[in-house]
Amino acid sequence: MGLKNVMLNVVVVGLVLMSSWVCCCKASVTYDHKAIIVNGQRKILISGSIHYPRSTPEMWPQLIQKAKEGGLDVIQTYVFWNGHEPQPGKYYFEERYDLVKFIKLVKQAGLYVHLRIGPYACAEWNFGGFPVWLKYVPGISFRTDNGPFKAAMQKFTTKIVNMMKAERLYESHGGPIILSQVENEYGPMEYELGAPGRAYSKWAANMAVGLGTGVPWVMCKQDDAPDPIINACNGFYCDYFSPNKAYKPRMWTEAWTGWFTKFGGPVPYRPAEDLAFSVARFIQKGGSFINYYMYHGGTNFGRTSGGPFIATSYDYDAPLDEFGLLRQPKWGHLKDLHRAIKLCEPALVSGDPTVAPLGNYQEAHVFKSKSGACAAFLANYNQHSFARVAFGNMHYNLPPWSISVLPDCKNTVYNTARVGAQSAQMKMTPAAGRFSWQSYNDETTTYGDSTFTAVGLLEQINTTRDISDYLWYLTDVKVDSNEGFLRSGKWPVLTVFSAGHALHVFINGQLSGTVHGNLENPKITFSDGVNLKAGVNKISLLSIAVGLPNVGPHFETWNAGVLGPVSLNGLNEGRRELTWQKWSYKVGLKGEALSLHTLGGSSSVEWVEGSFVTLRRPLTWYKTTFNAPSGNEPLALDMGSMGKGQVWINGQSIGRYWPAYKAYGTCSACSYAGWFDEKKCLSNCGESSQRWYHVPRSWLHPTGNLLVLFEELGGNPYGISLVKREIASVCADIFEWQPTLMNWQMQASGKVNKPLRPKAHLWCAAGHKISSIKFASFGTPQGVCGSFREGSCHAHKSYDAFEKYCIGQESCSVMVAPELFGGDPCPNVMKKLSVEAICS
Repeated sequence: MGLKNVMLNVVVVGLVLMSSWVCCCKASVTYDHKAIIVNGQRKILISGSIHYPRSTPEMWPQLIQKAKEGGLDVIQTYVFWNGHEPQPGKYYFEERYDLVKFIKLVKQAGLYVHLRIGPYACAEWNFGGFPVWLKYVPGISFRTDNGPFKAAMQKFTTKIVNMMKAERLYESHGGPIILSQVENEYGPMEYELGAPGRAYSKWAANMAVGLGTGVPWVMCKQDDAPDPIINACNGFYCDYFSPNKAYKPRMWTEAWTGWFTKFGGPVPYRPAEDLAFSVARFIQKGGSFINYYMYHGGTNFGRTSGGPFIATSYDYDAPLDEFGLLRQPKWGHLKDLHRAIKLCEPALVSGDPTVAPLGNYQEAHVFKSKSGACAAFLANYNQHSFARVAFGNMHYNLPPWSISVLPDCKNTVYNTARVGAQSAQMKMTPAAGRFSWQSYNDETTTYGDSTFTAVGLLEQINTTRDISDYLWYLTDVKVDSNEGFLRSGKWPVLTVFSAGHALHVFINGQLSGTVHGNLENPKITFSDGVNLKAGVNKISLLSIAVGLPNVGPHFETWNAGVLGPVSLNGLNEGRRELTWQKWSYKVGLKGEALSLHTLGGSSSVEWVEGSFVTLRRPLTWYKTTFNAPSGNEPLALDMGSMGKGQVWINGQSIGRYWPAYKAYGTCSACSYAGWFDEKKCLSNCGESSQRWYHVPRSWLHPTGNLLVLFEELGGNPYGISLVKREIASVCADIFEWQPTLMNWQMQASGKVNKPLRPKAHLWCAAGHKISSIKFASFGTPQGVCGSFREGSCHAHKSYDAFEKYCIGQESCSVMVAPELFGGDPCPNVMKKLSVEAICS
């Protein structure tokens, strides 16, 4: 290559680099009353929450890609202070807490980021995301006009902002971050605190804006968010919401896709039809930013779950399930909604809607642009009845509690109550053989070097500093040989009052009883007869925290553990007060001190095996080794045979397990129509709140994986199995003439001049094929995927087309047309096609 060409190339490359630098530095994010404006363009933004520590870095690219394929523009996440600064001034940004890597992966996928720095998160996360050491800063009072708290908050917020700037991750530097949030859901707190709360929120807003990120800041559930902060809505529905200034856009930072599961509670779920309805309601009112909380919920690994009593699974009935698989039909139904909304975007961002009544419970919202774009949303708010409405010289049928989307003000491409996406039934199947266990018994009453003594009862969190769930309270009780109960056999009653969350009572090394609270009432009382002997008796109380609370005022005052009083009743003297006698304390378990969950620590003690393995005994450690199963399906441990405890794989904590705590509540049939709340649609009543516990494949070695668990109550480890999560069957449930995007595109392009019939689409996971048709009915079938049944009208050749086109295929499509099923089985009746196919 000649020198002239080299110089020319250098000049060209230099100009390209300069122009790209100029472009990135001119990138801007602003807003007006219609929308967030990115580089001068108003955008309808669809976002979804994916919390990076609730999955593994190996899962992140696939989660982000599935979110993109689902129609998302933005990934929203909290920043988890206690994960990043576990000790004052000592920071951690590795592995699941590699925030920069996560954001760069989002950028690589071509999506934006909304970074909710907080740094208060709530999020059903331990201590709301605050590091526990913050509680012990002298003079601190959380989330109010308090100098020590504001100093710590500003220091961490600045740390995160400067890190994002250094990595050029704000949109103003060419990065993906277009929004940031300071504080979180502070409005209710401010109302409770009054003037100090108002002063604090104003300070937080000014502090955040002063950091110069170049992108707008948001405060959610904060009606008086100071300018230029945008106030945003959180909830199951936000169509009622308006920002506090006319020049701010309508933002919905948390559209709740379901709800969290608590130990002892049923598993909530939210119908896809209602979630889509709520989003369409918000968009038709002029909403321009919608974030699904959660889009992928994930797992509360280790001791990260809050509450207390929040389960290890944070599945949230999200469009991507805990394991990262598509939850169908929710994922597909929302994807179709997003495509419909995007078709309307030119009209949506151009002006405010005009509203026209179409009936008592029906109305139209119409958007028009100066360039001629027109989009309409036709709503039927009636929970029980169909509506036939007239709009624009045409008639439209609207199912109950639904909205139809018309991107050209004429043709319906989507209705929130008509699901075109397939449904899927999931199954857990064995992935490995039986485990061969060894056991080791922890101790209950040892007074060793790690114990200390005090007069009276100590608060648990102040004592443990949350390095362990467990705190032993140990004391001696002397019983005289002439006590009457020794002859009568009527045991004295030990009464223990505790601030929570669970308590195991041991008398002379034997478990005497267990009590636990729940999320609503964490405080507990043990009161029962105890078997005392003449002489010195050892009372050992094992107090257990099940995650620290994550919401409420005055974090610095929250407590747990045995606070008393503690007393014995039924002695000759009547009542003996034990509260103020000498107590010894031991933080954590002997097995924790020995690190039995690690490869090195597990080799430091003698384990028993074979017929000597301890079964159904409290305070028992178990270990085994196994090889990683073949395949790439997500894995879980079926812990249904165990009581309560914690479990580790290769030294990494999967989390707390508690299958013995059965779900209380009422689980009944649930209609999509009508107002939704977290108690409306429930499952698992009478069963374990959580039976399966996610095992990330990236934590496994090909061979020799160490599985360790600590069982508090007593269980049978031989009932534990490693299972894989996969699709059992897929379903379609399609009405005749159901609106579809393909139909509209074909008509709009002029390729067809009449409506096309919808199709039932079925597809199995990669490597699996449709092996049989479990159910098929064209007519008036009843039920849902997994439990379809024929109705009064049924086409007798309903199976034929599916057996012809689908058996042996990974995917197939069948048109909802009477001639494919032997003719119309009931003319002048609205019919649908329901089908369930087995994947194998």
